[in-house]
Amino acid sequence: MAVEKRRLADLASHDAFVHRHNGPDQDDVLRMLETLDVDSVEALIGKTLPAGIRLDRELDLDHPKGEAEALDYLRRLARQNKVFKTYIGQGYYGTHTPAVIARNVLENPGWYTAYTPYQPEISQGRLEGLLNFQQMVMDLTGLDLANASLLDEATAAAEAMALCRRANKKAKSERFFVADDVLPQTVDVLRTRADYFGIELVIDSAERVTDHETFGALFQYPGETGRVHDLATLIEATHRQGAMACVAADLMSLALLKEPGALGADVVVGNSQRFGVPMGYGGPHAAFFATSDKHKRSIPGRIIGVSKDSRGQLALRMAMQTREQHIRREKATSNICTAQALLANMAGFYAVYHGAEGLRTIATRIHRLTTILAEGLKRKGLQLAHDSWFDTLTLVGADAGKIHGRALTHEINLRMHRDGRIGISLDETTTAADLAVLFDVLLDEEHDLSVSALDDEIVAAGTTGIPEGYARESDFLTHPTFKRYRSETEMLRYLKRLENRDLSLTHAMIPLGSCTMKLNATSEMIPITWPEFAHMHPFAPAEQAVGYKQMIDELSAFLVEITGYDHISMQPNSGAQGEYAGLLAIRRYQAAQGQGHRDICLIPSSAHGTNPASAAMAQMKVVVVECDKDGNIDLADLRHKAEQHSDALSAIMITYPSTHGVFEEAVRETCEIVHEHGGQVYIDGANMNAQVGICRPGDFGGDVSHLNLHKTFCIPHGGGGPGMGPIGVKAHLAPFVSNHVVTPIAGVREACGAVAAAAFGSASILPISWAYIKMMGARGLREATELAILNANYIARRLEQHYPVLYKGLNGTVAHECIIDIRPLKQASGISEEDIAKRLMDYGFHAPTMSFPVPGTLMIEPTESESRYEIDRFCDAMIAIREEIERIESGEWPADDNPLVNAPHTMADLMDERWARPYSRKLGAFPSEHVQTAKYWPAVNRVDNVQGDRQLICSCPSIEAYRD
Repeated sequence: MAVEKRRLADLASHDAFVHRHNGPDQDDVLRMLETLDVDSVEALIGKTLPAGIRLDRELDLDHPKGEAEALDYLRRLARQNKVFKTYIGQGYYGTHTPAVIARNVLENPGWYTAYTPYQPEISQGRLEGLLNFQQMVMDLTGLDLANASLLDEATAAAEAMALCRRANKKAKSERFFVADDVLPQTVDVLRTRADYFGIELVIDSAERVTDHETFGALFQYPGETGRVHDLATLIEATHRQGAMACVAADLMSLALLKEPGALGADVVVGNSQRFGVPMGYGGPHAAFFATSDKHKRSIPGRIIGVSKDSRGQLALRMAMQTREQHIRREKATSNICTAQALLANMAGFYAVYHGAEGLRTIATRIHRLTTILAEGLKRKGLQLAHDSWFDTLTLVGADAGKIHGRALTHEINLRMHRDGRIGISLDETTTAADLAVLFDVLLDEEHDLSVSALDDEIVAAGTTGIPEGYARESDFLTHPTFKRYRSETEMLRYLKRLENRDLSLTHAMIPLGSCTMKLNATSEMIPITWPEFAHMHPFAPAEQAVGYKQMIDELSAFLVEITGYDHISMQPNSGAQGEYAGLLAIRRYQAAQGQGHRDICLIPSSAHGTNPASAAMAQMKVVVVECDKDGNIDLADLRHKAEQHSDALSAIMITYPSTHGVFEEAVRETCEIVHEHGGQVYIDGANMNAQVGICRPGDFGGDVSHLNLHKTFCIPHGGGGPGMGPIGVKAHLAPFVSNHVVTPIAGVREACGAVAAAAFGSASILPISWAYIKMMGARGLREATELAILNANYIARRLEQHYPVLYKGLNGTVAHECIIDIRPLKQASGISEEDIAKRLMDYGFHAPTMSFPVPGTLMIEPTESESRYEIDRFCDAMIAIREEIERIESGEWPADDNPLVNAPHTMADLMDERWARPYSRKLGAFPSEHVQTAKYWPAVNRVDNVQGDRQLICSCPSIEAYRD
């Protein structure tokens, strides 16, 4: 009986979810092992993983929960959060997500499981959404150029500072001015970035900008305490000093306030969170970055541009794309590798949904309610800090203690400044009834103010908080896209039309090496929209976020056990930010030991471009370590360079398994060599999906690693973001991870500045990783890793007879990904890796990773979530493409007119009456049996990258252009 009960428990709580997450069933596993001539998965792992680093036990995790059980537990945690009516503001606001956007974008796997749009022909939908976002930002800020989003407002401001420094060639100063009413979390991140860029921050009142010689200045518009500055005068004064002017602007306010671009701003940054994206305890939200056309080659992040396809039709693409044009390796000023595409699309669609008139209405309502509040408080003798405002008031001289007590009684959060002032920020969700309660809280309940009467009076008197000359006069969102979709029917069809133009995991396997495009289970996604997680302000009192804290603490404990580290910092909100944060922890620790002079970072030649970029941002000098012919770190070269730089050696950055897709045998020795010379070991966690449950970086020599939660731990890629990159550190580094000025973190030194705007990064997506680990359990996580390695080896074995597999381990196996070499084929036939990538679209697949880490190659990663059926379908497609190449090599098809160079094939191709190609329409568009029954159509033909870069257009084309 006991045995039977245990089996039922296992079926209910473990196997059911694990077998839904993992693609191969038992029969699949046996057949793949047979192909590999291996007796068992255990034997395969034994051949693949060095014995010396093998974890000799199961991970010590709680017994796994089933989907219903895990959601019930998480619901109980969520209920411990108390979501008060919040007027804290400070860059985060309540907002209403239009239901049509919530259901059809945020909760839709067709949108959230897509990959970064490196392959534009199968990404036209999200590219159009991001183009809308750019157009919205350009219109509202009044500048020529905008990117497709950054991580958050604080890091966007840091990028603005960096742009000013490299673009302002005339300024000799190394100082950057920051107005003293810039948001404190932004100043915190600016300090961190400035410290390691050799920049001195000057913080002073905005009016004193001319008292300092600087290369740039940053102003908040409106300021943290609500004041609407005379921005034109400040910008003019900044320019007279020879400095560039940056403005951190509230996007909603720009529907009513004069746009900063018209006032002379060189750069405008901010956050689009209040455009329909929940606060989520800090993120994810899409920051924006706008500048003038002359800085288009310096703008950080991704830019969506307009080009044409091979048929001359309009097509969108990521502009200036050399993988990531903003990563400049060891000469980098930025290491941005993650945008916030899903959230940028949501914000852009919010603007499409409301249009200019809708945004004006929302902004006007917010401002009018703020004005009613201001006038009522002044009539009752309360003093306001400023006589201008958009949505924020600051009270001076009020009894903060009593007001704070009354506010908590009414379940209201106000902003309590350290100097005793009280801040109140209204938003889209504020109502007249809320205002009546606010009067009760701020004035006690004995008052005679009427919201409706005050409203009538201020309308009649024309009372406003916007200073004279600062009311917006120009139009915005005039493009037809922002005018057409007013009914929900039209909006729904627009969203669906764009979704249909993208390939996502809802269509097929996305076999991108290094990117781990695995299942994002629906049960993992559900909690992110629960109000207790979605509507929590990041600066709410800790006692109101008890459920968040417990969930984050539990996830941290899971990750500590999985990695072998001692502490997890949840702040970095992308993998690249995690790299940066990890290196800062090393540098701070070494400085505290009196070894701040250590600044050499050893990086293998095969490393991700963000590795040397992150090192450069931490003011480290990069020394490249060569790889041997098998793709492994050259130990002789490592020893030589470690000895050569011994006195100054700070760290080494390695990726494990290597970027070449191999478990290097000498990883322990690599770590020991660096430790012997006083350095620390940073292990890039990009390939953690090959380690979970079978080895731990903290056990074989790592001091710090970042973890891509949007890869290994199931947070979806969202079409190019969100991401999360928390870092695991050994105990000696734990006090030196990033702290936060608004939400201090226990056990971390106060002087360790922030790397992100919120203390826990993009906290609202952490329940996804929590649920994944909770439902998989120790055995499930290990099995997932083993199957990822099995699937990759199966692909390598099936393809090696047709394409050379570039690197293998000591026993002839690969890790969780493999690299196939296209260079010999290109030499023989003229067909490139790009031609194969585009041809795969005709077979219904996204391409593997192209030309990374080795030019002229394809890196393939199947993950554990793909079944043998789907993997075979991919392998069959690759083999069929190889056979097509043979027909080119034999001369049957011309080198310049064949299915590969003409790929992808669209409906326009098939409808062309002038079809005169040396192969049939069926072979072109329906090359496999599968696509004959379930065809995904690329939206455009091959996009002209050169034309798009030569004539950069990053705004919405006219409707006539679409018609043409």
